[in-house]
Amino acid sequence: MGEREPLTKEQRRQRQRRLERAQKRKQQLGLAQRPSGSQEEASGREQQATQERSGRRKRREVTEADIQGLKYFDKLAPLLKRLHDDGCQRDRAGNRTLHYDQYCMLILLYLFCPLVTSLRGILQASGFEKVQGKLGCSRVSLGSWSEASTVFDPDALKEIIRELAADLKPFARDTRVKDLDQTLTLVDGTVLSALPKIAQASWLKEHTGSGLIKWRLHTHFKVDTYTPTRIDVTPDDGGEYDERSVLERTIESDQLYVMDRGYAKFALFNKIVQADSSYVCRLRDNSAYQVLEAKLLSDADRAAGVLSDQIVNIGQSGKKEARPDHNIRLVCVKCSPHTSRGKYRGGSTGGDSDGILRIATNLLDVPAEIIALIYSWRWTIEIFFRFFKRILGCRHLLSHKQGGIEIQVYCAIIACLLISLWTGRKPTIRTYEMICFYFLGLASEDELMRHVNKLKHEDEADAANS
Repeated sequence: MGEREPLTKEQRRQRQRRLERAQKRKQQLGLAQRPSGSQEEASGREQQATQERSGRRKRREVTEADIQGLKYFDKLAPLLKRLHDDGCQRDRAGNRTLHYDQYCMLILLYLFCPLVTSLRGILQASGFEKVQGKLGCSRVSLGSWSEASTVFDPDALKEIIRELAADLKPFARDTRVKDLDQTLTLVDGTVLSALPKIAQASWLKEHTGSGLIKWRLHTHFKVDTYTPTRIDVTPDDGGEYDERSVLERTIESDQLYVMDRGYAKFALFNKIVQADSSYVCRLRDNSAYQVLEAKLLSDADRAAGVLSDQIVNIGQSGKKEARPDHNIRLVCVKCSPHTSRGKYRGGSTGGDSDGILRIATNLLDVPAEIIALIYSWRWTIEIFFRFFKRILGCRHLLSHKQGGIEIQVYCAIIACLLISLWTGRKPTIRTYEMICFYFLGLASEDELMRHVNKLKHEDEADAANS
């Protein structure tokens, strides 16, 4: 055989780079040569590196020492005590071990204790002596938890929610809307997804294109208290579960409903007015109408971006029962135009916008700038949905049955109301974190109140400067 030709300078450089990449790869796997360490340690390092790369690091199990601050649940027990015997009618043997109030307390433990992050964590925590002593429950099995979602009546929590909401005092209201005598209520819906059993997921994938079961949370959010006061859970479907149909069944008097264009339906507007309430709702960009009267714009209106303020004739091409039965005012406000790019392509995920917000209302005498201001607050409910899902952890469902989902949602509302009642201010991420420290025993009540008072002073300073 002839002698191998010597490597060129470029070939030697490429080989060196390959050797360096291979050595770096070994170090990442924990297999690189080291002066000490057994083969078992290297194997453990390799497994750890693999878990880190795959994002499936095994979670540390919750221990009894992690569950602290349970003495503060003594304040919650009287609130839920009335639910103790609910759902016991079928329990003729008298051997039920998981009662409704205990079930809710475990959910609240999940909401307020950052170390409990899953259903398995709740079941594990229920076996600790401290938890059992404070909640008055025994160790909960997966079967008992699953059965509870079908036995307990979610509507029983609505009375507690109404009582807590009645105790809330409104926060400092914007002076620009001080003359409005109706309660500002933001209305919108958000979707929670659940992964069903494999067979059901396969059927859904084949027929709907998605292997997920989706539930829609139709939410009423009070601006004055920054808390939700009602959430109706339905399947994410049309017909009787459509967001407009659900709102028609839940309209109350003396409310000012603020809605996005998904609620634009003239029959719904009529029912709101008939209930002695009002609405501020965005219309679709392609809405056709006839101008009956054009109002003059003030300097304040123009400064707020108002382009026009008109009384219009709209919706007359539809069926008689679907036409407006009252005067509709249309306020057009300038905004940033955008084109929808889909959920994973950046930009807006909603419909296209031509740069004009068309806001319909039955409020004929309120300044146009105030109508624009009221609609701008609609974004607050989107912030709440983010808080509800990501901070409270409610995008992770503890039950896939409608009753269980409703109970979890209502407990989350109770958690938000308790935060507002305890602190006297709207729920925020920082306040929620401080309450978690308080429940974990890492912060004292004095430290919590110092934190709350500091934020109150900041709110007062912002209000004075605005």
